[in-house]
This record gives sequence, structure tokens and C-alpha cells, in this order.
Amino acid sequence: MLSSVAPAPASVSAPRESAGRPVRVYDSWWTVSAAALGAVVALAGVLWFSVHIRTDPTLHTAALFAHLASLVLGFGAVLSADYYGMLWALGRCSFEEVLSATSRLHVPIWAGLGGLVASGAMLHPDLGSPLTAVKLALVLALTLNGLQAGLLGRRLAASADRPIRRRMLVWGGATALVSQVCWWGAVAIGFLNSNG
Repeated sequence: MLSSVAPAPASVSAPRESAGRPVRVYDSWWTVSAAALGAVVALAGVLWFSVHIRTDPTLHTAALFAHLASLVLGFGAVLSADYYGMLWALGRCSFEEVLSATSRLHVPIWAGLGGLVASGAMLHPDLGSPLTAVKLALVLALTLNGLQAGLLGRRLAASADRPIRRRMLVWGGATALVSQVCWWGAVAIGFLNSNG
């Protein structure tokens, strides 16, 4: 998923920190793993909240609107980022253009995903439904995929002046595939649940 591309160090090991520079999420696998653990805890907290919250019809309608708006924002940004990746693969734009365009899409992607999770908690999800369980697994996979994609993006940006190694291309392709499967799967399940 080129949708989470951001600048990164080229080495696989954790980069050496310069004095006074704060640690950032995409600095190493350790920081990405810590962020992933935080995301799992946050998603578990949202699930707990969804079981204990009761919304009236007005709040439910507002949450549904927020859910749909967040879907447009997040998934739209992901599709835009992946479109730039496809343009690069077809030779229609430079790799630097892809990195520049996709790095600007981080905020709407994460804002959309966060909005979907927060508003979804107020839509009374049926946690006993197998489809809902699959959707929750897709959201978790999407979140973890997005975090590791940020690290990939930083490493791609750090090596933008050199030919891209095959391993990085495979990593990027697998990341994009997981992203698309998770987004489309969650959308399809949301549609089925709303009509069930």
C-alpha cells in the first residue's frame, strides 16, 4: 500500500538517534511494534465502549453520517494513493511524485480510519455475528498493515535515488493487496450488515 508512504531510514536496524531528536513511530520495527500494541489496546477499548454505550435515534443517525463520511475520507485517500502507485508502475509518473503525493494522504487515511472506528462503536455492532467478527479482524489487520506501511514508505523514500530492490517492491505490493482486501472486505460486510 503506497498509501502510507513517509520518509524513513534505509537500514533494517533501528537508526541511531541524534541528541534531542524524539523517537517517531516509523523509526524502526520496535517503534512500529509499540504503536501496534497501542492500536490493539485502543481497538479493544472501543469494543468495550461499544458494548456499554446506548445511543438514541438522533445520535445513531449522526454516528451513521460520521461513519459514511469517514469511509469516504479514508478509503478515498487510500484509493488515491494506490492510484499514484499504479501510475508509477505504468511509467506515467516518477517515483518521487508518488512519494510526494502519497505522503500528503496520511492524515486523511488515518483520520478516516479513526472516524470509522469511533463512529462504528455507536452503531450498535452485533459482536455475536460472524460477519461482524470478520469485519473487526479486517479493521485490526488494516490498522497493523497501515503501521508497517509507514515504515516501508520511509525506507522507500530514503532509497528514492537508487533503483528499488525487488524485496521492497514485493513488500509494497503485498501491503497494497492487504490494504485493498481489508478496505473492500469491511465495506462489503458493512453493507451486508446494514441490509440484514
